[in-house]
Amino acid sequence: MMLSCTSRSYVTDELDSKVMTGEALERHNACKPNVFYSLGMETFHFSGHEIHIRESLDSFGALTWPGAVDLCNYLEKNKEQFSLQDKAVLELGAGTGLVSIVASLMGAWVTATDLPEILNNLSFNLWRNTRGRCRYTPQVAGLVWGEELDRKFPSSIYNYDYILCADIVYHHNWLDELLLTMKYFCRPGTTLLWANKIRFQSDLDFIENFTKAFDTRMLSEIPASEVRIYQAVVKE
Repeated sequence: MMLSCTSRSYVTDELDSKVMTGEALERHNACKPNVFYSLGMETFHFSGHEIHIRESLDSFGALTWPGAVDLCNYLEKNKEQFSLQDKAVLELGAGTGLVSIVASLMGAWVTATDLPEILNNLSFNLWRNTRGRCRYTPQVAGLVWGEELDRKFPSSIYNYDYILCADIVYHHNWLDELLLTMKYFCRPGTTLLWANKIRFQSDLDFIENFTKAFDTRMLSEIPASEVRIYQAVVKE
């Protein structure tokens, strides 16, 4: 999930910010059998590995949100349908890196992207959890949605089999740039998988624009977490 407190911030209004902050605190006070939280570190179990994620309450981008956990669960349970083995995978708004870590453990060649100020923690989590475990070393790259896409990721060089996104849609000011970025990277032959908790009306508005931009179908809806998982490909 992308969020910056600096010059180009992903701004929520005060009420929506309280909703997101409250949700983060509730997650860390909740007792979940597959997640253990202690001293800024969460432990997950995916792809036969114990995954340790360092978090921080200082930034929404340094937290692991329910969409990421549900997308990892979905990928693990549906690996025959969505095989990531030897596939080129790009994650937008990678945040703490859980989705990119799981994709790497499943055999993908992964590039995890987020805002520059998120990258140190993202890189740490990727290195800690994939070193010596993966066929391909995951890469980390700074990416601001909608900015210098063709210069930093020229289409003649960068082509991806899968685009993965988790909880990158909420009430911020850069939803148009996000959709533009999705459209830039999702080309013929690319499958985009997006998981998101539905929190605000702006989320539903984005879904409407998303379904207009791509051929989409909802793969799963998880009532307990209010997360929906969508598949999208370019329109023919």
